[in-house]
Amino acid sequence: MERKATPADMFAKAFRVKSNTAIKGSDRRKLRADVTAAFPALGTDQVSELVPGKEEFNIVKLYAHRGDAVTVYVSGGNPILFELEKNLYPTVYTLWSYPDLLPTFTTWPLVLEKLVGGADLMLPGLVVPPAGLPQVERGDLCAIALVGNRAPVAIGVAAMSTAEMLTSGLKGRGFSVLHTYQDHLWRSGGKSSPPSIAPLVLDPLDLSEEKESVQADPALQGDMRHLTLEGEEEEDGEVQQMCGEKSLSEASEDPSVGGLNRDPTDSKTLQEQMDELLQQCFLQALKCRVRKADLPLLTSTLLGSHMFSCCPEGRQLDIKKSSFKKLSQFLQQMQQEHIIQVKELSKGVESIVAVDWKHPRITSFVIPEPSPTSQTIQEGSREQPYHPPDIKSLYCVPASMTLLFQESGHKKGSVLEGGEVRRIIINYAKKNDLVDADNKNLVKLDPVLCDCILEKNEQHTVMKLPWDSLLTRCLEKLQPAHQVTFPGQEPIVKKGKICPIDITLAQRASNKKVTMVRNLEAYGLDPCSVAAVLQQRCQASTTVTPAPGAKESLQVQIQGNQIHHVSWLLLEEYQLPRKYIQGLEKAPKPAKKK
Repeated sequence: MERKATPADMFAKAFRVKSNTAIKGSDRRKLRADVTAAFPALGTDQVSELVPGKEEFNIVKLYAHRGDAVTVYVSGGNPILFELEKNLYPTVYTLWSYPDLLPTFTTWPLVLEKLVGGADLMLPGLVVPPAGLPQVERGDLCAIALVGNRAPVAIGVAAMSTAEMLTSGLKGRGFSVLHTYQDHLWRSGGKSSPPSIAPLVLDPLDLSEEKESVQADPALQGDMRHLTLEGEEEEDGEVQQMCGEKSLSEASEDPSVGGLNRDPTDSKTLQEQMDELLQQCFLQALKCRVRKADLPLLTSTLLGSHMFSCCPEGRQLDIKKSSFKKLSQFLQQMQQEHIIQVKELSKGVESIVAVDWKHPRITSFVIPEPSPTSQTIQEGSREQPYHPPDIKSLYCVPASMTLLFQESGHKKGSVLEGGEVRRIIINYAKKNDLVDADNKNLVKLDPVLCDCILEKNEQHTVMKLPWDSLLTRCLEKLQPAHQVTFPGQEPIVKKGKICPIDITLAQRASNKKVTMVRNLEAYGLDPCSVAAVLQQRCQASTTVTPAPGAKESLQVQIQGNQIHHVSWLLLEEYQLPRKYIQGLEKAPKPAKKK
């Protein structure tokens, strides 16, 4: 199916969510029909797997940073499809399950960071495999993978047919990239890394014939030795030379171009590497984060609040991919090694009650330095860390107070800080000779002050007020407002008090508890991003839905009483002041120390 070319990765920058709703049965059936029509290579069973009948499935409507209206279909917390201008596109999460869904072109691993940054893929960046390039027409939807791993890392629309690519000598724009691994659409899901899928093994006869055809075309052979992206200058020549000097066979054998979540120098299996990562995060958490005063410590808190934070950049801790499969089994092993002691202090809830910090495995553990390769790949595409806004309480002058403030040049609607209000009142009292001559702590009330701050039944009985009472009454009569300033941005002033982040606990008909979090947007927090973090920390399903009674506001819902995890995230990691969060008292009570 030919599709219109669209701007380079529309998810390279943050998007704005308009709505997030559970899919209806009729919409689910329609989506299955649309998927079958758009991707005929999928069988009926595969379509049913992709769009399950009863599992949690949401429709998210959003606006990309360029203003494009996009519909995203989310299953199990991961975006699996997105729709733009009535065209369906699979995400990388879907392509990892169905790597042969689209014709796949191959490029070098160092190109990925450029694609994530929003660049299109130019033809000189392609690697021509022994079997030749896939046959596509202009406008066809294609997948892009890296040398040595068939798991796609991007999808794009072909800017020309395969025949035109070869005729051009592999020069010019090859693909308009729509979505990549590590972009913001990928980040809205579970943030898993590409699986390691071995390249297809081809018939030796086909390889020899293709080799002869490439050798017969000197121009094509020469173009394969260069890697360029649109907009790159000569300063990237070292990268081009480094990638261009490797032949396909050399690159396939090079461990540095394998799965992105693997240690380039490690030949261990993914399960062995996950076991090592699990133990690394565990030991680092005990050595650097957990203190004796924290004990007893819920095992879920150890994982969600400590171990995940110790995971190196560019890697994701996933216990299900380790040989232990469950946290309880891993901790049982650590207990057998006498590193920790685990007890069930309340029914069904395990806690760590003791840690041997003198154990050789803890004392000899060395905190690993960040990988330079990981830093290079992530540079420029890493999401900026969250910094809480600076919030100030302000006061707005109402019509009933204008006489008091007009002498200082303010009018109805003027916004003032508390200090300014105090200074204006003090100056007004002194200028109008209202300070009591016998008692400097008292202020005489003239007609203006009487009208502005006294109640009707007080106007003939109260003649003087102490300074603190006068200032307090004045502030109470003013209308509340607030100013929010995010780092590097202009201040935003709004009327009314800022709504605190509201955490509530609800009980569903099934007698299961759910934790609801709302008003995140006021503090610059994206509900979808927060939901993704909590899903991983709590190891529980999360959904994002419109907040009842609030326009264009979303709420995050997490299964179970997860207030402890939400509290840790907001207070410790995001560093938000406690006074702007309500509902923390509903957290489950910690187990009593024995």
